[in-house]
Amino acid sequence: MKLFQNTQEFSYPWEQVTAANWRKYPNEVSTHVVAVDVLRRELDSTGTRLTSERLITCQQSVPKWLAMLVGSSNKSYVREVSVVDLNAKTLTLRSCNLTCAHLLKVYETVKYQPHALDASRTVFQQEAQITAYATIQTLCNKIEEWSVKRFGENASKGRKGFDSVLRMLSDNWEQRDKLVDELSDSIADRVAGTVGEIRATTDSLIKETEMKSTSLVSRYSKETQRAFNKT
Repeated sequence: MKLFQNTQEFSYPWEQVTAANWRKYPNEVSTHVVAVDVLRRELDSTGTRLTSERLITCQQSVPKWLAMLVGSSNKSYVREVSVVDLNAKTLTLRSCNLTCAHLLKVYETVKYQPHALDASRTVFQQEAQITAYATIQTLCNKIEEWSVKRFGENASKGRKGFDSVLRMLSDNWEQRDKLVDELSDSIADRVAGTVGEIRATTDSLIKETEMKSTSLVSRYSKETQRAFNKT
């Protein structure tokens, strides 16, 4: 068995990275991922843990010596189960290959969590256990070494591809926030103007009512005085 480990940091908060994860594929760099299908999604009773299961389709060339063992097809399938925990602020993804599992088994675990000292950054941790099954130990070693190398190449592509997705979404979020702020200011101005108009109209009505009341009182007083004078 060979072990692949990788740790990186993203200059975005955990909430944005977690949201962007669902838009990670396809991207212009990680072209080996050609399709992602959601098989199920479940939200727990507290509404704080989301479990998702996806089928990931990859298409990537393999060496001729390996193609002779697994066949000519360069398409493979991976089952992924992820859990988003809002309370713990973690996104954990566990995956395993479905293709050629009799020859090679790859168990991968990926975890995203906020940086311990900087909430504006997210820590990415990746670990893959790679085990080849063959009657010849030399062949097992060769398959595992090649798999570790391929994992490293794809990890580098994955970082670049995810960075591009994060940049695009970050720009969209900034534009959205700016639009919301502008819309909020516009609504606030209109509300303030409307309130001012209502106040002015109310003051005018009050003054008009007071003048009419004063006029009626004066008229009533005069009529009353005339009545007393006649008597």
